[in-house]
Order: sequence, then C-alpha cells, then structure tokens
Amino acid sequence: MPAGITQLLSLAPGGPGSQATLGALHPRLGASSTSIHPNPCAATTFSAPSLLGANFISLEASLVTNFSGPIPAEWRFSQPAVEIHNASFCNITVSYTHPGHSDVVNVETWLPTEDWNGRLQAVGGGGWRAGRMLLSYTTMAGAIADGYATVTTDSGLGDAMGPDSWALISPGNSNLYALQDLGSQTLYDEAIIAKHLIENYYGREPSYSYWNGCSQGGRQGAALAQRYPSIYDGIIAAAPAINWAGVLINTIWPRVYMDVTEQYPHPCELQQLTALAVSACDGLDGVKDGLIADTNACKTMFDPHAYVGTEFNCPLTGKSANISYTAAAVADAMWTGPFTAEGESTYLYGLEMGTDLVFGAQTSCTEDGKCTGVPNAAVTVLLAYFIGKDPAITTTKISFKELERAYHSFRQQYDAYLGTDDPDLSSFRNAGGKMITFHGLPKADPTIPPNNTLNYYKDVLNHQDDAQDFYRYFPVPGLGHCWGGPGGGQPIALFDQLRSWVENGTVPESSPVTITKPDNTHERQIICPYPKKAVYNKTTARDPAGWSCAV
Repeated sequence: MPAGITQLLSLAPGGPGSQATLGALHPRLGASSTSIHPNPCAATTFSAPSLLGANFISLEASLVTNFSGPIPAEWRFSQPAVEIHNASFCNITVSYTHPGHSDVVNVETWLPTEDWNGRLQAVGGGGWRAGRMLLSYTTMAGAIADGYATVTTDSGLGDAMGPDSWALISPGNSNLYALQDLGSQTLYDEAIIAKHLIENYYGREPSYSYWNGCSQGGRQGAALAQRYPSIYDGIIAAAPAINWAGVLINTIWPRVYMDVTEQYPHPCELQQLTALAVSACDGLDGVKDGLIADTNACKTMFDPHAYVGTEFNCPLTGKSANISYTAAAVADAMWTGPFTAEGESTYLYGLEMGTDLVFGAQTSCTEDGKCTGVPNAAVTVLLAYFIGKDPAITTTKISFKELERAYHSFRQQYDAYLGTDDPDLSSFRNAGGKMITFHGLPKADPTIPPNNTLNYYKDVLNHQDDAQDFYRYFPVPGLGHCWGGPGGGQPIALFDQLRSWVENGTVPESSPVTITKPDNTHERQIICPYPKKAVYNKTTARDPAGWSCAV
C-alpha cells in the first residue's frame, strides 16, 4: 500500500452528496461478521498457495492501524459512500513470477483484523492498469469499511500508466506474456492467492467471493465470468471495455475525422448541439429531468444539420456565435461512429446523444474563433506499440481506411489476450454465478459507447434463453463513465442487490438512483434491467414509488 493512502483517499472525486441518503434504502446486508479470531499479521502466518505455473518470490505482511478516510460512492461504483474510522487490517503483498515469462506480479490483499463478514470483494483497475492504483485502493478501503477481505493485482505491469513501457519486448515483437497477464491469467491467480491467504489468516476460506470493477475493471469482470466461471460467486462488471480494440478506435475516431476532413469546431458549438439534443429529446420518456432515456428515438428525430446557423451565446468567450456546418458534421460523425472513406456503414458504435462531445473532439481555438486540431497521441500509441510495433513511429494522423485496418489488425492479433466478448456464459450459469452490468447513457459515458455493452448483452441473451436468470444489464441515464456525469444517478444499491441475488435468490427487478436535474435539485427514480425501461406514473409522487419497469 503506498505511503499516504489516507490522504490520497481525500482526493477521490465528488463526495457522498445527495447519494448518501439513498443508502438507507438498501443498508449493508447481513450483520454477519465472523467471530473468528485471526492469526497474527506476520509473514510466518502465511504460506505460498498451490498455483500451477507460478514461482513465489516474496511475501510481506504488515499491520495497518488507525486507517481513516471518506470513501465516496463514485469510486465504489455500485455501493454507497462510507466513512472509514480507525480501521485495522493485515496488508499482505505477494510477489511471484511465471517461469519463462520474465514477469513479476504483485498481489495486495487486505484482511480486516476484526468484524470480517466472511466474504471476499476483489476490485478491478482502470485504463491500462489492472489495479494497485489510487482507484483500486479507494474501492478496497470501502470494502474494508464494510467488513470484506479485499484484493488487487498489478498484473505484472507495475506502476505503468500506459503500454509504451511494456507492450514490446523489442521492435517488431509484442510482449504477449504481458498481454496475457493483463487480459486474464493474473486475475485467476489473484483469486486463488487471496482465498489462500484468507484461509491462512482466518482458518477458513470466504463463504462468498465477489468482483467489483468498472471500465478496465468491468472488462476484467467479464473475462472472469467467461474464462474462470467458478472463481467468483457474484460479479459487478460495469461499463466494461469488452471490445478493447473498439474502445481504442472509438477514443481516436473524433480527432481522426477532424484531421481527415480538416474540420475543427469550437467547443461551444459542440456543447450547444448537445444541449439542443437534450432539450429536444428530454421529454420522450414523459419526464422533463434533463436526461435522454429513449436514445434510439432521439437519434431518429434530431438532426444537427438542421441547426446550422443557429445563434447562441458561448459561455467560454462571452460572445454570441453561430453553429457551423463543421460542428454539425463533427457531432454527427461522433454520434454515428467510425466509418470508411467510401461512406460504408459503420463498423463500431458511436456515442449517444447527450454525451460530452468536447471530451473526444478537443481543439485549440484563438480569440477570433479559429480552431485547429491538437496532436492525437493515442494514434501514435496504437500504431507504434500494437500495429507497427516500432517505437520510432511518431505519426498522429491516419486515414479512415487506415483506422479501419488498424481496428481489424488489433482484433486479429490481440483478441485472444484482451478480448472479452464471448457470449457463452453457460459455464458461469452452471457454476451458480450471478453478474450485473451497468452503463451510463446519454449525457453520459464519453469513453466507452453504451451500445457496445448493449450489443454484447443481446448476444448473451441470444446465446442463452435463460440469461436473465443469472445476468442483468442496467442502463443508467445521466451517469458518466463509471461515475459522475451531469445527471448523476450512481447505482449505489446494485452491489448489495447482487449479494442478495447470490445469497438469497432475490432477483434485482429494479434499482433506486438519485438524479440531478438541470436546476440542481435531486430526484429519486429507478433504473431497470434491459429490455425494460423506467416508466413514470403521473398519478403518483415523484419518488421511486412513482416509477415502474415495463417493456
């Protein structure tokens, strides 16, 4: 655990806010803490687990006491905010290697010294990092506050923020062992190691084991369900980067489009088009709350080109401006998704209307309103470290056709390691596993298109008629990427609902959320498992009781 983690926790985004009161609707399940007295927190208490293909290098154990800090709901993804007070836990760090792989993997496990609830909650990573980062530690601290044993792994990548330090063994040669570690292998190792250490410390393995992750952590959760179906009883796989190649291309696409067409809109124009789309489509669900709930209907009815020439006030400059054809074209391209120069149909999903377009279409503008593009470093990473495999590549611009080829090349070369879109979850079902995925909708996730997740879930439903008996997908209007977003709506009850589903058989038919309206007031609503949508009954109060789920 890095020094100063207590102080770092205070830097986590947001805070309990209005979401804290919602926790009362779903209090932490089961006052089921164990009365087991753990063994001493010392290296001699722990042994190396039996893990085929691994050689253990070291094991360190240290007692952490007086651990305190605020844990915001945002970094717990599916759990409410919590304040941790003077907690004590045994911090065990295990280092090991896979012989012949030239890797060193570090797994960090925190075990409560008292009031262990008999369960394991493993946490995921973010971006290119598997774990052992501020995000992971914050989520782990929340797990400790709730009585869970918890664990994270760096998958052998250390503190690397991106792939440039490990993706290549040498020019022309991919580090496939590192990709295998990140993709899935070390996730299995992590679970085996954590359960073994728990047994060493408490004298028994956990009664139930859970995974909690978003984005990269969501991809990890999906990988665990697909590849190691019996290792976890319940999985939260939120906003998952299921199609890793698609995530990379979607991130790059807006600036590739701008560079190829030489169209660079002012941020104010994109913000105004987003506001116009929200205004036009807000009421499609019968409720004016600043959110677009019916995304398909919105794409059908809203045409950005119809607003070319519309005058508006730009808050960034304090001057009036007009929506240009350039802005309409860029917005339309981002909503449509990547396509080829021949104007063929898209090969990936675009962003939803209402999403922050400025995040992906960054430009640099002068005071007189002339805008230019900014270097697209993500193109360089893709070409230099995965497609061309040559660190000397420095280009930041590619054509539509080159982008499409890069997408297919990445999938052909690396899906075996990072791909997690296998719809066959029958082994996970047969093992008794339960999984919940949620994803932010319009005015929402600018990083991973929600339709990427929806398409995967539809594939699962087509593959298994009974998929909803063990896997449910909750779209969340107004939620950003994993947390935040203009509408909020953090689904803080879902983890406890997952646990209740696993342990008690209580199926999550809906989940309460608190959204932030345009006037900054808060309203309690519900989210529903696909294909159902939240429907407001105008004859009742504006609270969860006034909503129901219907197809």
